[in-house]
Amino acid sequence: MTEADLTSIPSISLGAFLRGSPTGQRTIAARVDEICRTTGFLVVEEHGIPGDVITEAWAEIGAFFDLPLSEKLKSRSADPTCPRGYFPLAAEALARSRGVDTPPDLKESFGIGPLRPPAAPMPAADLEFHFGRNFWPADPPRLRDALTRYFTEMQALGSRVLRLFAAALDLPHDYFERFHTDPMCALRCIRYPSREGPLASGQRGAGEHSDYGSITLLKPDPEVAGLEIRLPSGQWAAAPLVQDAFIVNIGDMMARWTNDRWVSTMHRVASPGGNMPSRQSIAFFHNTSHDALIECIPTCSDEAKPARYAPVEAGRYLFERFISAVNYA
Repeated sequence: MTEADLTSIPSISLGAFLRGSPTGQRTIAARVDEICRTTGFLVVEEHGIPGDVITEAWAEIGAFFDLPLSEKLKSRSADPTCPRGYFPLAAEALARSRGVDTPPDLKESFGIGPLRPPAAPMPAADLEFHFGRNFWPADPPRLRDALTRYFTEMQALGSRVLRLFAAALDLPHDYFERFHTDPMCALRCIRYPSREGPLASGQRGAGEHSDYGSITLLKPDPEVAGLEIRLPSGQWAAAPLVQDAFIVNIGDMMARWTNDRWVSTMHRVASPGGNMPSRQSIAFFHNTSHDALIECIPTCSDEAKPARYAPVEAGRYLFERFISAVNYA
C-alpha cells in the first residue's frame, strides 16, 4: 500500500473473516497485515455489536455531558492519576505523553475500567490503578447499565479482532487469548465542545499522540469530523465519517510486541469551531492482563531483524504512559 492509496482509512469485514474459508481468511489477514505495517488504522465493518447497545450508550453519555459541571464533578476522582471517572476540560494534554509541551486539550471525558477484579493477585497500588472502583453518577439513571452493556460487548469485539490480528501475524487464531485472562480494558467517552474564539498556540481537541496499549476500538461521531491521522510522509489526513462501523488502530504496546512490524500511528482531534456542533466519541482500549509479558512475537523477528525491545510487564508500561499526559495544573 502506498501513501497515495490512503485517501481514506481502509475497510475490513470482520464478519467475512470469521465465517470465511481458510483461503478467504488468509486473504483478509494478509490485507490487515499490509494495513498495520503502513498506518495501523482500519475501519471494521460487520462487527457484531447490536445496534441498540451502541445507540443507548451514545444517548446516555450525551445526556451526562449535558449536565451542569457541578453535577459532573461529583463523578471525579480526588486522585489525578486515576484513569476513571469524570475529567473536565483541560484535564489532559495528550501530546505531553510524547514529550511535546502543549496547552491542555479542549475535551471533557468520562471513563470506566474493568467491571470485575482480576483473579490473579497483584500489588495494591496496581490493583487500584487498573481495577479500582468506577465512579458512577446518579444521573442519568440508565448510564451505568448502558455503559456496562457496551463495555461487555466491546471486550468481546476486541477478542474477535485479535483473532484476525493473530492470523495477520501468521499465528494461531487463539494466540492472544492467554494474554487476556484478566484484561485491563478501559472505556473513555469524550466530548469535544463547540467553541467560540481562537485556540491557544498548539491547542487542539486532543493533541497529537499515539495510543498506549494493544488496540483501540473507536466509535467516532458519525456526523462531525475531527479525527486526523499522520501519514508516513508527515502529512495529516482526515479520518472518514463512519456509520455502522468502528475505527480500529494499533497502540504502542502492540507495535512493541510486533517488533515494529506494525505501526502505532500519531493522530489528533481538531477542536470544533465556528458553526460546528460539539463532537462525541467513545473509545475502548482493549488491553492485556496486568502481568502479561510483552516481548517480541515469534513471527516478528529473525536474524536480519532481531528483537528491538526488552520484555516489559504490561501493567507497569500502561501506568507510566497514562500519568505522563495528566495535567496537574
